[in-house]
Amino acid sequence: MAEDAKDQPEEPRHGVRGFMEKVRQVTYGMAAHDMTRYALRTRASMEHLFILVTMGDMLGVPILPPYYSMRLLPYVVPQVSTWKRRMLREKDVTDAMF
Repeated sequence: MAEDAKDQPEEPRHGVRGFMEKVRQVTYGMAAHDMTRYALRTRASMEHLFILVTMGDMLGVPILPPYYSMRLLPYVVPQVSTWKRRMLREKDVTDAMF
């Protein structure tokens, strides 16, 4: 019965609690939202760089010997298809802006 309550969407809050929730959301938006987006972008860039270094021979960029690439392959397999698509897609000047 308690699990069913977790699946239900929250009721909109009214009064002081609702006001404090709105203040909390606005404060997060002003203070931490940009930092969170930047951290996620940085993490994605690092993951792409790691895959390029380890699996670059798939694109014709041999950086590491294949032995190490094969050792890391089971950990990278879920991301290889999206990584190849992203690396081989045409880039535009406006991509760096967003």
